[in-house]
Amino acid sequence: MSLRLRLTLWYSGLLTGALIIFGVIVYLFINWNTYAELREMVKTESEGLVITGTLMLDKLDLNLDRQSRIEGKNIYVQLINYREGKYRQSTNLFEQNFVIPYPDASPSLQNGFVEVMVELDHKKYRMITYQRPLEINGVLVGLLQVGAIPYNEDQFLIGLRNTLLFSSVIVVLIAFTVGLIIARKALRPIENVINATKQIENGADLSVRIPMPIAKDEIGTLVTTLNMMLSRLEKAYNELDEAYMAQRRFVSDASHELRTPLTTIRGNIDLLDKMWKQTEQQSGAISDQLESVNLSGTHFELSYEAITDISAEAKRMSTLVNDLLALARADAGYVMEKEKVDIHSLTEAVVRRAQLLPREANWEVGDLSELKDVYIRGSEDYLQQLLFVFIENAFKYTPDGDVNFTVRRTEHHIAWIIEDNGIGMNPDQVPHIFDRFYRADVSRGVTVGTGLGLAIAKWILDEHQGSVEVATLEGKGTTFTVWLPIDFS
Repeated sequence: MSLRLRLTLWYSGLLTGALIIFGVIVYLFINWNTYAELREMVKTESEGLVITGTLMLDKLDLNLDRQSRIEGKNIYVQLINYREGKYRQSTNLFEQNFVIPYPDASPSLQNGFVEVMVELDHKKYRMITYQRPLEINGVLVGLLQVGAIPYNEDQFLIGLRNTLLFSSVIVVLIAFTVGLIIARKALRPIENVINATKQIENGADLSVRIPMPIAKDEIGTLVTTLNMMLSRLEKAYNELDEAYMAQRRFVSDASHELRTPLTTIRGNIDLLDKMWKQTEQQSGAISDQLESVNLSGTHFELSYEAITDISAEAKRMSTLVNDLLALARADAGYVMEKEKVDIHSLTEAVVRRAQLLPREANWEVGDLSELKDVYIRGSEDYLQQLLFVFIENAFKYTPDGDVNFTVRRTEHHIAWIIEDNGIGMNPDQVPHIFDRFYRADVSRGVTVGTGLGLAIAKWILDEHQGSVEVATLEGKGTTFTVWLPIDFS
């Protein structure tokens, strides 16, 4: 839920609560005042009536002088004669043809208001009555009832209640709509902040600045502070970007420039190696040649070892330069040329050539038939390099044990599974093994490598929309599961 909607709901909720309280107070006040006026009128009319009676004749009668005035106010009068068991009614009550319910004669009868239900035209109505016991010489002889049906008052209060409810709903809806508009306008600077930060997050344009609001309030201060921060971020990012671009150019240029002299060095070393071996094979002439150049056998062996070391280091440097060049291409946005690749043939070729790699572990290859008639959209050369990286990695870190290669196929993917029981690593190191130049502590200084192979493999995987799963335990070995999507086109 957005902040704008939450603020509007809070505002509308408070307004609704205030309107409910106000409406209840108004309704209760008008309700009490309306019925209070009606009761007062009934009581006043009751007290103004004159009752005439003769004790000897046991007769009670109404003074009809006020009859017309009473009927005009829709007030009904009923006189009960307990001695005769009869009653006398006002004309309007008699014409309506109903009797106001009255209590039996009892010494406990007192003056006061009583609400009763009367039936008129087959409908029941509430009637407010004021009853007054009549006594002669302390003896209860009758009961005077003056009442009114508050029909108009009830209808007025029902209309008032409905009006209050309807108007409250209308006011709340209007307030909600206006609140949304006001909240949108008030929070527009914050939306500008969000849009600007999204553009920066996407890396589209770091020069974006947040428009300054007109009002000089807290939001204006926030926008000013953020714009200053964005300026500093832009400057720092530009400096880092320039440094990174310079580094990428240096790595790329250095890799290109170093490949030629390294190739020359390796070629000359290989030539010297062949010459030394040929000289060594000519055992009869070695002593004379050594004496002629004043070179002893020990010097010969040391020279040969030096050439061997130079050859190994030159080969290692060539590998490092090639890896750096591959990563430089990746950083430069190199786009691989992809085609439909028969993954079964490719896998067979790689596992066959993998037997020739330097290794001390046993190399076991499982059934590859699941990959028959399966194709992948990608670069054949880079896919071979990808698989070689994981196999060489397993050989390096399995000095004594087994390296097993199996495959798996699902509905949409194939998997290369390279499992070894070598030195393994701590599972906490897994998130970092694809970083450049990263090497696990257990292997650092023990195995030969540049720390770039898995970084290159990760780049190749990303270019082929693939993924890799790593399961490892220090001292127990590692399993890499490489997933690649199948091409059904």
